[in-house]
Amino acid sequence: MQPKPAQENDVALLSAIAARDEVALAQLYDRYRAILFGLLMRILNNREEAEDVLQEVFMQVWRKAEDFDENRGRPFTWLVTLARSRGIDRLRTLAARERVAEAGAREPSEEISDAVTDAFKSEQRGLVNDALAKLPDEQKRPIMLAYFEGLTQSEIATSLGAPLGTVKTRMRTGMIRLRELLAGQGESFGF
Repeated sequence: MQPKPAQENDVALLSAIAARDEVALAQLYDRYRAILFGLLMRILNNREEAEDVLQEVFMQVWRKAEDFDENRGRPFTWLVTLARSRGIDRLRTLAARERVAEAGAREPSEEISDAVTDAFKSEQRGLVNDALAKLPDEQKRPIMLAYFEGLTQSEIATSLGAPLGTVKTRMRTGMIRLRELLAGQGESFGF
């Protein structure tokens, strides 16, 4: 358990960071970088990714220090939660990129493509676009950001300025509605 004076010092550092004190950020970084890096290594199992995410965590601390509320928890717990969330987001992003790469490798090359396949894909794309157009904007935007821009749900929440839970709910509701709209089209679209 963290001693009370260290916790009070961390609260003071976060207050200073909220006031844009770079020295306070450096002190907080020096105090917790090893612990948070170890956590990120366990999540990601990749040194470069863990280092990158650690930097993102402290960039988030810089941007969001004013959001820390000592009545809701200790600074150390807040930092661990940020690191864990960022690490898991990165893991999901890496997995999604890998799935896209594998899917791309499985698809026939452009040279082998024939008119029937092209027509079928064009028809599917049109059906999906028509179904997307029928969704409310609040459901369509997060789906578009996820599937066409590759953003994680956390990144979408930040981009839209909406709570993460709201983004997740809207995406799930939108995907269910898309599934319903496409169900009568005869082909499975993998939703």
